[in-house]
Amino acid sequence: MKTMKWSAVAAAVLGLAITGGAAQAQTKLKWAHVYEPSEPFHTQSVWAAGEVAKRTNGRYTVDVYPSSQLGKETDINQGLSLGSVDMIISGSSFAARSYPPIGVTYYPYVFRDANHLLAYTKSDVFKELAKGYTDKTGHQILSVTYYGARHTSSNKPIKTCADMKGLKIRVPDVPAYLAMPRACGANTAPIAFAEVYLALQNGTVEAQENPLTTIEAKKFYEVQKHIALTGHIVDHLNTVVSANLWKKLSDEDKKIFSEVAQEAAARATAEIQAKEKELVGFFKDKGLTVSEVDKEDFKQNVLKNVTFESFGYRKADYDKIQAIKSEPAL
Repeated sequence: MKTMKWSAVAAAVLGLAITGGAAQAQTKLKWAHVYEPSEPFHTQSVWAAGEVAKRTNGRYTVDVYPSSQLGKETDINQGLSLGSVDMIISGSSFAARSYPPIGVTYYPYVFRDANHLLAYTKSDVFKELAKGYTDKTGHQILSVTYYGARHTSSNKPIKTCADMKGLKIRVPDVPAYLAMPRACGANTAPIAFAEVYLALQNGTVEAQENPLTTIEAKKFYEVQKHIALTGHIVDHLNTVVSANLWKKLSDEDKKIFSEVAQEAAARATAEIQAKEKELVGFFKDKGLTVSEVDKEDFKQNVLKNVTFESFGYRKADYDKIQAIKSEPAL
């Protein structure tokens, strides 16, 4: 009888040890971005977080923080090194602050369209640039999501580069984003993303530039009269894991994180592409004028006024990207 009792006690202790070990093995991660909860960048990140937990059998759980809850884009990029975040979604323009060459993808009119961008993400030049960023920071780019072609909304019509002269426009405080507006003589203002609507509403600025999906999500169309389809940057976001987390992951878990991030990026990209096709009609129904522009005029002004070297970009990378073949956009 005593033997049975001690066996039961031993089993209970062992059970507690196993449970305690499992609890200790669970790692909670923070994944941050600046986008709205309704946007695919968030909804697909939440899906990815669930997949990570499922595929690692609960060893990793991920909380996703949207809408700049853990800081602005500059803050969360710094947070990767400071340890305040484990994963982020952010543009290559911010990665370029640590490794300038990767920002060449933000040089205006470097990509022909979304399909050209997606072909780039499978190319050797992308692998080279991503490796350069990792070598510099230790952080790992797991996937690239199409963000949308950036267009210009304003309270005056824009058809050519000259139409932007003197225009007060909000542009993120990132050199590549500033290139086209400044090449066209606009006056740029680096207002925080969360404050853009109010700045447009009260006249602090009279224009801004973002993809159609962002113009819709942030309701900028409520305080603007025109959208010029400048398409000056085919924008994209990287899913990045901190150097600290990447070092801790086993090879098996690295594979899981990478596969999940790539699946989530593909899902979000498909949503964005479908949404873009619908939005021109949506904005027209809201009373905005949506206009095509002379893109070649804009492109030539940028090439004339903004050098690759001034950003720390390499023209050789630009040339390699230009040479990538892709299917034309539908």
